Amino acid sequence: MIKKPLFLLLPPYNAARFIGSQIICLWLILFLPQINFAQTAAPTAEIKSPDGKLVATFSLPQTADKNGLVYSLTYAGKAVINNSKLQLQLKNMPRVMQDLQIIKTHTAAHDTTWIPVYGEQNIIRDYYRELVLDVKPTAEQNRYFQVVVRAYNEGLAFCYRFPEQLAWQNIHITGEATQFVLPAGTQAYTATHSQAEYKLQPLEKWQETTERPLTLVLPNKLYASVGEAAMVNYARMKLALQAPNVLVSELDDTVLETTPFATPWRVIMVAEKATDLLQNNAIFLNLNLPSQLKNTSWLKPGKVIRETTLSTAGAKSLVDFAVQQGLDYIHFDAGWYGHENEIASDATKVNVDPRRNPNNDLDLQEAIRYAKSKNIGVFLYVNHRALERQLDAILPLYKSWGVAGIKFGFVHTGSHRWTTWLHDAVKKCAEYNLMVNIHDDYRPTGFSRTYPNLMTQEGIRGNEEFPDATHNTILPFTRFLAGPADYTFCYFQREEFGFKGRVLKTTPTHQLALPVVYFSPLQWLYWYDTPSRYQGEPELTFWKTMPTTWDETKVLQGEIGQYITVARRSGDEWYVGTITNNSARTLQIPLTFLEKGKKYTAEIYEDGGAAIKTRTHVKGTRQVVNNKNSIKAVLKASGGQAIRLVPVK
Repeated sequence: MIKKPLFLLLPPYNAARFIGSQIICLWLILFLPQINFAQTAAPTAEIKSPDGKLVATFSLPQTADKNGLVYSLTYAGKAVINNSKLQLQLKNMPRVMQDLQIIKTHTAAHDTTWIPVYGEQNIIRDYYRELVLDVKPTAEQNRYFQVVVRAYNEGLAFCYRFPEQLAWQNIHITGEATQFVLPAGTQAYTATHSQAEYKLQPLEKWQETTERPLTLVLPNKLYASVGEAAMVNYARMKLALQAPNVLVSELDDTVLETTPFATPWRVIMVAEKATDLLQNNAIFLNLNLPSQLKNTSWLKPGKVIRETTLSTAGAKSLVDFAVQQGLDYIHFDAGWYGHENEIASDATKVNVDPRRNPNNDLDLQEAIRYAKSKNIGVFLYVNHRALERQLDAILPLYKSWGVAGIKFGFVHTGSHRWTTWLHDAVKKCAEYNLMVNIHDDYRPTGFSRTYPNLMTQEGIRGNEEFPDATHNTILPFTRFLAGPADYTFCYFQREEFGFKGRVLKTTPTHQLALPVVYFSPLQWLYWYDTPSRYQGEPELTFWKTMPTTWDETKVLQGEIGQYITVARRSGDEWYVGTITNNSARTLQIPLTFLEKGKKYTAEIYEDGGAAIKTRTHVKGTRQVVNNKNSIKAVLKASGGQAIRLVPVK
């Protein structure tokens, strides 16, 4: 049974940017009277997840130096976060988080479901208990702030909120330094930047900050991941090592805003199995506002291929290939309007960079017309230099051209200014029915729930940098917790096909399985490939029929940096992707997720070796299975297996 929320919260960012001051006033009028403010002088408050396993405690320790508010977190009686300081640094208020008083607490329960426009599941449950602490610095007479805490079965989230106050209208945050004190012996999968390789290391002797989400392996056999949600008009958080086993949040920039205002959510996912981290990653979406788009019929997930010739003939040939291979879009990459980094390049005009095509024979309007005649859409790449200068001009223009979406290139990230600009740009794109893919350093925090035209983003070490298989088996438990990623899949870029240097380090079926393991509503396929490289490889039927969004997802098995198997359903068909690291292994893929009493034809693709007389040596077999069966996966080093399951009619 679905319960109604006891009250609604002000969203965790400046709502005036999104829904207007009138709606804020309506929220205050309608819902504040329903809040039950329980007076309390108790120095400790506790909140539990709905299943009771996760317990968070917030307290004001009575110490001589009055260090302020601390919190701790346990799961099934095991320590996750030991006593850690909640810290927020405000200009002209150096002691704002010291010598505090909890003047009120109020609680609520929330259990609803919502239907995403697209996603990894066709329905998402938002189920938590909430604690709000009204906190006042002792030295302040007319100022207070709130710590808002939500306890999910999947983890804990909290943020700092500043209700509207006449005595405290402007909030100037100069730093944060919220602590996460982990049990001794914890190890972390760190990455110094969004496109870095991951490194497993203990919480000691770090020199640089690390990206979020930061996935942790605790000595008590629990897994955790520290991230942020709803980072929309704030400064990006990264994590630094303050002392052995003590992580602390560091902001890229100061933040100046006006009340009412709330910081992004600090999220601590907790799981007994590593696979549950990925299975439960909807927590980041749940912490964002619902969709603000009234009409979403124009949002079309699908598969994309890059047009590299920047010519009319090349574009038409690529459209024909897209139709043949079941793709949905072609994408004109950098260079179609000049050199992307030159300020003189004008993104309102076609002027091909001569280094890309000296003939300058791209008739973009004819290419778009031809693509639309074949039911293929068009994406255009635009570098941040042109976006920043010309956004208001290009959006109505591109809509008039019939463009489906824009790929943002090399956007600024991290600072308060550019974070706000970027999300406002996504909003503007929605006004013109334009989908968005953000490259390069941007990592998601759930904003695609609020503006689902933000379909995907990079923020990942993908195939442009040709990572090895071990890296690929770390990504589902780290980067993909935050949301979709544009990995830019390749297939033919192999040394055995005559390519040198920048080549794939994984087997063909590893690549074949990746778009199932890695979620993205827009999947860029054949990134460094061209239609001429295709020679009728039969296994590519898997990519041809594969959807990019799903009704149901099951993370069947896996260990970080070792292997993973993910099963995803679209309609009545299932797709299963399995990848291993740089080591060979044999796995059994359980089919218990299949509908009981129904038979399925399993189309299985695996690395077959020299006995298979095709260039890629991929072995394809079929067998009839049901939910009582399992499928054996014999995985070569850096290999994989891809399965399509179709009901027997």
